[in-house]
Amino acid sequence: MTHPDPSTTPGPAPAARTESTSAPATAAASASATVTADSGTAGTATAAGSGTTTATTPATAKAADSGTTTATAADSGATTATTPATATAADSDTTTATTPATATTPVTVTASADDRRAVTGKRRIAFAVHVADAGELPGLRTLLRSLALSDPALCEDVVVLHPGLPDAAFDTARRLHPRLIPRTAGGRDDVFRLDGYDTVVALTPDMVVLGRLDALLRLRTGVAAVPRPGPDGAPDPRGGVPDDGLLVIQRQDLGPVPPAAKDVPEGILVPLDSRADFRARRLQDDLPVPEDVVVLNFAGVPATRTGLAPAHAARDRFDLDDEAFRAAFLALPGAKHPDLLLHLALPFPDRSRPPIDLVRQLAEIHRGRGHHDRAVALLSEAVAGRPDLPRCHETLGVCLMALSRYEEAETHLLLATASPAFAPRAFGQLARLAWLLGRTEEARGYALAGLEADPTDANCRAWYARTSAMGSTGRASAAAPPGEQLAHVALFADGEENAGDKVLPEAVRSCFTADTGPDRWHQQHAHLLVDEAALERLNARRAVVVGGGGLFLPDTAPNGNSGWQWNIPDDVLARITAPLAVFAVGYNVFDGQRYRRERFAASLRALVERSAFFGLRNHGSVARVRELLPESLREKVRYQPCPTTVARHLDPRLAEPAAREDTVLVNCAYDRAGLRFGHDYGHFLAEMAAAIRAVSASAEVRYAAHMPADERFVDDLRREHGLTLPVEPLYLLSNDAIRDLYRRTRLVIGMRGHAGMIPFGCGTPVISLVSHPKLAYFLADIDRPDWGVSVHERALGDRLAERARAVLDDHTAAVADVHDRQRLLWSATRDNLARLRELTGLPDPFGDPGADPVVPSPRSAAEDHVTRPRDRA
Repeated sequence: MTHPDPSTTPGPAPAARTESTSAPATAAASASATVTADSGTAGTATAAGSGTTTATTPATAKAADSGTTTATAADSGATTATTPATATAADSDTTTATTPATATTPVTVTASADDRRAVTGKRRIAFAVHVADAGELPGLRTLLRSLALSDPALCEDVVVLHPGLPDAAFDTARRLHPRLIPRTAGGRDDVFRLDGYDTVVALTPDMVVLGRLDALLRLRTGVAAVPRPGPDGAPDPRGGVPDDGLLVIQRQDLGPVPPAAKDVPEGILVPLDSRADFRARRLQDDLPVPEDVVVLNFAGVPATRTGLAPAHAARDRFDLDDEAFRAAFLALPGAKHPDLLLHLALPFPDRSRPPIDLVRQLAEIHRGRGHHDRAVALLSEAVAGRPDLPRCHETLGVCLMALSRYEEAETHLLLATASPAFAPRAFGQLARLAWLLGRTEEARGYALAGLEADPTDANCRAWYARTSAMGSTGRASAAAPPGEQLAHVALFADGEENAGDKVLPEAVRSCFTADTGPDRWHQQHAHLLVDEAALERLNARRAVVVGGGGLFLPDTAPNGNSGWQWNIPDDVLARITAPLAVFAVGYNVFDGQRYRRERFAASLRALVERSAFFGLRNHGSVARVRELLPESLREKVRYQPCPTTVARHLDPRLAEPAAREDTVLVNCAYDRAGLRFGHDYGHFLAEMAAAIRAVSASAEVRYAAHMPADERFVDDLRREHGLTLPVEPLYLLSNDAIRDLYRRTRLVIGMRGHAGMIPFGCGTPVISLVSHPKLAYFLADIDRPDWGVSVHERALGDRLAERARAVLDDHTAAVADVHDRQRLLWSATRDNLARLRELTGLPDPFGDPGADPVVPSPRSAAEDHVTRPRDRA
């Protein structure tokens, strides 16, 4: 995103989806997962007051604000996946149900905009436990307790297969786990036929979990198990797998007729070390349980405990009543999955006052899920009469800001500044709050106070630099009167922020006028509150253009006025009298991301009603948004490609270069890494290393970082695989330099949306690393799904290298294909611009449809790479 934003909530715990070797644009149904905590979340730990989002390592996500984290990293066990038939995310507002489907057209329709139809190829993972009768339910409960206490950062669906027990029989088990899903089954072999999941970890009520299951969840092939013992007692793969043992099943390897456990072919059997399914009966004569045992299996153990005291003692640790179990879970150190933490902590026992740190952790989880009202309710009660809780006051202030209760937020943030330890972070939040309200001088004062408390605080330094630049620049008198200008509402990046967000506003403006600078355009940063003065300035313009970018996103800079990125109350929106055009906006919700959308849906309806033009940048966004609208408004939602994808038609300086450099540029993204990678980050990194080695034989591979955090890939690649890539820091370049770099390379392999759309717009072939639906949506729009490879693809390295070599070997044809696809997007854009000219009364900057576009006017150095938010005074 653009401005460092400490209220940015990281992504939810990753949802999973059916893995497929087909192109990622093929959509299969996927239920939503729940949002992780804001503190210590998978992939992105956001300091509560730092204002800087930091990508954490996929193996160890640490909370920036607390010694206790509430979610784990992408490569650990923090993935959540819901069953496609009964997906109820813990603490969510809606229950969704989906069935597998395949997208045959670019427009994909789903049952709910929150029920994300996954197009990223993410695995859906579940545990499966077969109970033969009610007598095995106590064992199931012991297994669930052991799973939570031994691996508290893990929360997947637990599907309980049973012969037809009454639903009430599982009530006690439901108290132990938030994602328990009973299903009627004919027997244990139904674990091989568990529809809706890609990876199934089959357990039994005779087991207890003693260690972390990360290694099992990272398995990607075949059926993994500890083989049956041979005549000599050693595991023998030729004997198949035991009926009562642990299994890790990759369903795509089973074939059309799933086998029974005893019939698993040797060719797909992946032998596991015995510690993954250790038989308790091996511990006769009171042998101790080996320390590295992950799962202890009591199958076949006689009822008598004679000779097995240590083994039974290991299991007895998990025979707890509900209160003791909850207390044991809450007392565990380290990361806890937010679903489990909420499920086992709430409601608080009536007879005890909960620890303040626990209250704050739960509030952070609610905050991360967009339930700011619940967070405020928890924290308000906790801090009542307690000014000595700066951490809680800071979090409460941020949550109140997200509800647009700005005066209350300021009060609590000021209380947090009383603590030297929290003052810099609280002052950073206050600077942002003042900026949101257009009080630039006050924002600079808060930032300076934060720097006086801690001269090294990066967030306060960024806010001080930004507000100082705004103050020194002032508001230059426009060459054109307000009535001849267009107003532009967008996210305007500055500093070392996302390179795509710097290029995008200029690309939008190029569609309307040759001069994209401040003479012809009045800008309104989307995050700034639209008050009466701002409304007056908007209405004074010829028209108001909102876009582009992924503005329909609830959690980057939440506000209670709209529920999306434009901070405008409904009553103010209703009083915009200038023609209003929503242009190339994206519905940017991640695959599996779930959030409360009542406020967003109401604001969206008001926006569509008020808009004279409403265009979204891909058909996937069109479908998602139409689902949230009444029938009468759905046809107003049109397709308008992102203008970066037609850059060659907007600016003749981007014509095909006489010669291209013999390079391939790679880009990866690490915001919301838990959503992007799930349990597969280690796999992704290894496959990328293999692909880069293969492609390096044909061209020099370099790394294109859109943000400083993107460089995490280069560090991990060097550390884990000994590969070093030269880095092109696009976030330091001007817009022209960014486009020129992408124009002159031969191929771009990118994970960020604009790491694909910008080079494509410059005429360069692209391959998308699909970790977000918007990449697959774009490829579907241009009818080139094979240009994308899921980051979860098992054969990612081979597929990527094969595709890259094909492009490099016949580069002329690849470029021609890009140009051909681009003409389709340009035709749609031209049609829409013709409609928009009727609203604005502006001349066509491109002349006849076949004529070359007009070269944009020269920009000053200050305006070249960034359009800065101006003082609203």
